[in-house]
Amino acid sequence: MAKKKKYYVVWEGNDTGIFDSWTDCQLQIKGYPGARYKSFKTEAEAKAAYHDDISEHIDYSGKSAGKVKPSLSLLDEKTRAEINWNSISVDAACSGNPGVMEYRGVMTQDASEIFRLGPFQYGTNNLGEFLALVHGLAFLKKQGSDLPIYSDSRTAMAWVRNKKVKTTIKRVRANTKMFELVDRAVLWLHNNSYTTKIIKWETEKWGEIPADFGRK
Repeated sequence: MAKKKKYYVVWEGNDTGIFDSWTDCQLQIKGYPGARYKSFKTEAEAKAAYHDDISEHIDYSGKSAGKVKPSLSLLDEKTRAEINWNSISVDAACSGNPGVMEYRGVMTQDASEIFRLGPFQYGTNNLGEFLALVHGLAFLKKQGSDLPIYSDSRTAMAWVRNKKVKTTIKRVRANTKMFELVDRAVLWLHNNSYTTKIIKWETEKWGEIPADFGRK
């Protein structure tokens, strides 16, 4: 009997998205610490899961999860005290993978928008998260600000730390503008130093990051 086909969602890895073979999935998670992924029986289930919050499908240990997503507005005082509200937050949104991508940065305290770029064609959420984070770093340095910056993407944080983007998305005419920004961002990281503290936004504990586009 032929083995039933599975679809694999990679939320955090060398590249994210939906993959229709275990081999392709392995390429995204191999050598990536803390990779988050899960298999699904149908493509429809995988697509729906990809746009869900990761905490609805796996927990920190990678096991199946059935958590109720926290709401930032309903956090108790003790939990709210864990967040540095005097900061900025960045995030990206992508419709499809690859698909139409945009990113933005906001003040964490009131979600007032500082910058927003896009839409860009044939992009990914990881690339958007990376651009958002570097844009935030450059913005804060230009302002002479010592505010910290929140990102909910371990992938973007790793790319910034390593000053290198690891993506399987090919450069085509449709995403030329986006990759021009990616190249500029990588160059900025190599040519600039910064003291900004980059902090991981704990979505599973705090709810969606204030810069979230609200499209999940």
